[in-house]
Amino acid sequence: MTPTPPAQSRSGETMLAIPLTCRLTDSLWRGINERVRETGESVGHLVRAALADYLQLDHGTLFQVSTAGALVEGLYHGEVTVGSLRGHGDFGLGTFDGLDGEMVVLDGHFYQVHGDGKVCEVGDDARTPYAMVTRFPDGPTVELPASADLAELHAQLDKLRDSQNVFYAIRVDGEFATVHTRSVKPTPEGVPLVQAASRQQEFHVGIVRGSLVGFWSPGYLQTILVPGYHLHFLSDDRTSGGHLLGCAGLRLVARVRREAEFRVSLPESPSFLRADLTRDPTAALDQAEKPH
Repeated sequence: MTPTPPAQSRSGETMLAIPLTCRLTDSLWRGINERVRETGESVGHLVRAALADYLQLDHGTLFQVSTAGALVEGLYHGEVTVGSLRGHGDFGLGTFDGLDGEMVVLDGHFYQVHGDGKVCEVGDDARTPYAMVTRFPDGPTVELPASADLAELHAQLDKLRDSQNVFYAIRVDGEFATVHTRSVKPTPEGVPLVQAASRQQEFHVGIVRGSLVGFWSPGYLQTILVPGYHLHFLSDDRTSGGHLLGCAGLRLVARVRREAEFRVSLPESPSFLRADLTRDPTAALDQAEKPH
């Protein structure tokens, strides 16, 4: 078989159009067609994704547990275990059962930044009500100029993105002049996120080496996730971290990777099924993300 000239996928990976022939059962073919009708995916895209999952190849898939809107409404019950999340990624962020601190996933390790600022690595039995993970392979880095504040860092990262309509996984490593983070404390189910965030503990560290872990997400999905930049910090010595509120960078390098797919796992708990998630969570998220 002779492949057609290579093309670029949305993730930047070279693609070859190689014709394949195989025999399918009637039920499998019906299932493929039903999925195509439901999602609008092409058969080729569906087969590529299925093969990548089966072969455990990197395919740039961003996997999310629940929605930001559910978190805003106070749905904090941990639906998915860390052990299950490991099957979907080695890089990402989120929170833990009962809104107990911030999650930072780096190099396959899952860390919990508690409400008092202490950092620990968690086991597979820990649970999360909201998380975003992907696989982030090694790749080339881009040196960033020194940044005076978070807005300047965002502007530098903007130059490494080529679209406003897709997802990007973002990792920034190096030395920071200052880092301003927060972590939330355990909160009863049903307490709105804005109220929970008003009790957040904030932390300031200076001259620290560490990593920023997170994502840039398009605004048209603002009812499902945090639009724009959502970053968590973890120090190299694993003594400080949390949700990033501000920073100044000294000597930093960045890796920005476009994500080819976005998948959401929705909870099946009675609280989620009965919740009113029709409200736009944007204003509440913006208020919860601000320093207090």
